[in-house]
Amino acid sequence: MSGHHGHEHTPTRRIGVALGLNLTFTVIELVGGLLTNSVAVLSDAVHDLGDTISLVLAWRLTRLAERRGDETFSYGYRRFSLLSALVVSAVLIAGGVAVLTEAIPRMTSPRMPHVGGMLAIALLGIAVNGAAALRMRGGRTLNERIVTWHFLEDVLGWVAVLIVSIVMSFRPVPILDPALSVLITVYVLWNVIRHLKRTFTVLLQGVPGGMRLAEIEDRMRAVDGVCDVHHTHVWSQDGERHVLTTHVVPDRAETISEAASLRERLRAELRAIGIRHATIEVETTDSCYCAEHEGECR
Repeated sequence: MSGHHGHEHTPTRRIGVALGLNLTFTVIELVGGLLTNSVAVLSDAVHDLGDTISLVLAWRLTRLAERRGDETFSYGYRRFSLLSALVVSAVLIAGGVAVLTEAIPRMTSPRMPHVGGMLAIALLGIAVNGAAALRMRGGRTLNERIVTWHFLEDVLGWVAVLIVSIVMSFRPVPILDPALSVLITVYVLWNVIRHLKRTFTVLLQGVPGGMRLAEIEDRMRAVDGVCDVHHTHVWSQDGERHVLTTHVVPDRAETISEAASLRERLRAELRAIGIRHATIEVETTDSCYCAEHEGECR
C-alpha cells in the first residue's frame, strides 16, 4: 500500500527546491540587513533562518515518509511527514507571536524605517518567496500545505513591506508598517491553526475531513450481496491516503470465491470515494445476524 511511484517523489523535490530558495534568500537578507542598517530586515532574516531549519526537517521527514513498510512500521512511514507539519506550524506560530509582540507596541510609537533598502529587499523577497510558493503549489499532503503557507506568509509580508515602502517614499506614515504586519500575521496564523487542527485529527486517527462514517457504511450496504456492515473504522495515514477496516455480513452463505468477489466489489466502491486501502472481513451468516437485525438489512 506504500509502493514507490514516480509521482510520490514529487513532494520531496518540491520541498527540496523550496528549501534551496529559502536558504539563499536568508543569506541575502542577512547581508542586505547589514548594508541597509535595517533592524526589520535583520529580524526577518533571523525568522527565515528558523524557517530554513524547519524546512530541512520537512525535507528529511518527507524523504523518510516515502519508505516502504517494514517490521517496525508495517504501514510504512507516511505519518512521519505529519511531524514536519507540526514543527513548521510551531515555527510559524512562534514567528507570528514574535511579530505581533514587536508590531503592536510600534503602533503607539512608530519608527521611520530605511525606505530605499526596504523597497529593494521587498521586491527580491516577493520574487524568491513567490517562486517557492509556486513550486509548492499543488502539494496535497498536510506537510506540503503547511510549507506552502510558510512561503505565502513571507510573500504577503514582503508585499506589505513593498506597499509601505512606496507610500512612505512620498509621505512619511510609519504607522503603516506595524499595522500591516499585524493584519497579515493574524491572517496567516488563522490559516496555520486551521491546518494544524487537521494535522492533529490525522495523528489521532480521526475520520478524514469530508467523510462521514454513516454514509460510508450506507454506501457499502447498497452493494449487491451485503446484508449489513459493522465495526467500521476509517482514518488517514498522512491526510491524503485513507485506510478502512470493516466487518461485512453477506445476505446469504457464500463460497470462498463469492466472498472474494464481494470484497472486490466493496473495494471498488470505496476507491470511488478516495479510500485506497480497505481490510474487509466477510462474516458467516450462520449466526442469523440478518434475521435478528431484519430492519437493518436490505
